Amino acid sequence: MSESESQPTPDGSSPKPATPHRRRPRYAGKYPRQFAQKYKEHAPEQHPETIAKVLASGKTPAGTHRPIMVEELLEVLAPAPGDFAVDCTLGYGGHASTLLRKILPGGRLLGLDADPLELPKTEARLRAQGFGPETFQVWRSNFAGLPQALQHADFPPANLLLADLGVSSMQLDDPARGFTARFEGPLDMRMNPGHGQPASRFLEHISSDNLAEVLTANADEPRARLLAEQLAGKHFKTTTELAAMVRRALAGVDHETQALTVRRVFQAVRIAVNEEFSALDALLRHLPSVLAPGGRAAILTFHSGEDRRVKKSFEAGLAAGLYTEISPEVLRASPEERQANPRSTSAKLRWARRVEQ
Repeated sequence: MSESESQPTPDGSSPKPATPHRRRPRYAGKYPRQFAQKYKEHAPEQHPETIAKVLASGKTPAGTHRPIMVEELLEVLAPAPGDFAVDCTLGYGGHASTLLRKILPGGRLLGLDADPLELPKTEARLRAQGFGPETFQVWRSNFAGLPQALQHADFPPANLLLADLGVSSMQLDDPARGFTARFEGPLDMRMNPGHGQPASRFLEHISSDNLAEVLTANADEPRARLLAEQLAGKHFKTTTELAAMVRRALAGVDHETQALTVRRVFQAVRIAVNEEFSALDALLRHLPSVLAPGGRAAILTFHSGEDRRVKKSFEAGLAAGLYTEISPEVLRASPEERQANPRSTSAKLRWARRVEQ
């Protein structure tokens, strides 16, 4: 008998359990607000009716992610049986699952993701769908490490490559990750919580001049200087503390503008904490060499800083003869998808095709 099990008492009465049983939080009300209380959404296979209602309302079930612009990506990437594919941002696995079904039989997909918390869940989810190691491999890294991932996985140059940038719904919706001001949580924002510094420490040690540059470069924030003077060098323990300070700095400004500014500040800090632009620049630099002749690449961006980088890189690659064709203009989600999934509203899709030699 282990130490945690109940032992008889001297008088023969029933002992108290060493570890008291705890009930899970009740599903408070009809529409629970707290992430931990949405246990039905965390188990979609057990509660399909709940999931259907959440999706019908235009929301994403807690702990999941809805793949964006799937049909447009399939048209651009044109996956076929036997293709070698790379998903640079595996996330919840929605895009990867779709691509895997298109490249079988004979194809393989390598999925990259830097998040050590979500990656094992996604791998298990795709394994349960029947995609074994001979078909589907994972590598924990952001896309800056793509060449090394291909080498270690003994993977050939890709016939098709997808990068869905930004942050996933699983990360946004979990207060413990600290990505959004919608929920109170630790001000962290790291894609990999075991690497680098959290957002709280980043703000505490940055100068106002440098923070103003971050807010401008990463979010096109028009009030960057004013906000930097109020935020730089300060310690904010939680997401709501940072959001409250942003709003106080904009006292007298309308509520809608304050809310938009809070989102831009969080975006700019998140990009800086995770060095997202550096990773994207590395991906774009390596992209021609990791694509097979005639290989197709598609990149989904979610704000102007990312899109500018992709556009300029593709144009430079076309001029240099690395690409035979690039998207003539940015592609956007359809009105129907934007209504069904508001998180697709800011998505921009660009693509490029490697030369045939």
